[in-house]
Amino acid sequence: MFRRTIRIETQGEGEIVDLTPHVARSVHESGVVDGLVNVFVPGSTAAVTTIEYEAGVLADLKRALSVIAPDTASYAHDRAWGDGNGRSHVKAAVVGPSVTVPVIDGDLGCGTWQQIVLLELDVRPSRNRSIIVTVTG
Repeated sequence: MFRRTIRIETQGEGEIVDLTPHVARSVHESGVVDGLVNVFVPGSTAAVTTIEYEAGVLADLKRALSVIAPDTASYAHDRAWGDGNGRSHVKAAVVGPSVTVPVIDGDLGCGTWQQIVLLELDVRPSRNRSIIVTVTG
């Protein structure tokens, strides 16, 4: 098993960060030839998924998440805590905090147009995120 923590400073709600180069580097450094890599973000206002990292698809994802949890909706979390990020928690829960990808012949088993991304969903202007990459095989 090989584990690395990647640190990323995000610039606010809606930012989508391509983690693929960081994860691929971790896989190569691990020496694992065949196995799995798990990418996990601690916290309840960010998420990890895969997507084609292309401007149109990224815009579509942002729009879809705003339909699922719009900023104009009333959230019980906001009433209880007053921090205005109820929608952030809902979006993060819908997408999820992690993704697992196969490691095949020492490389990520992603499809041609598939990248691993971090979704910053918190309403704060910036966050320091730690992403835990675990390679097993």
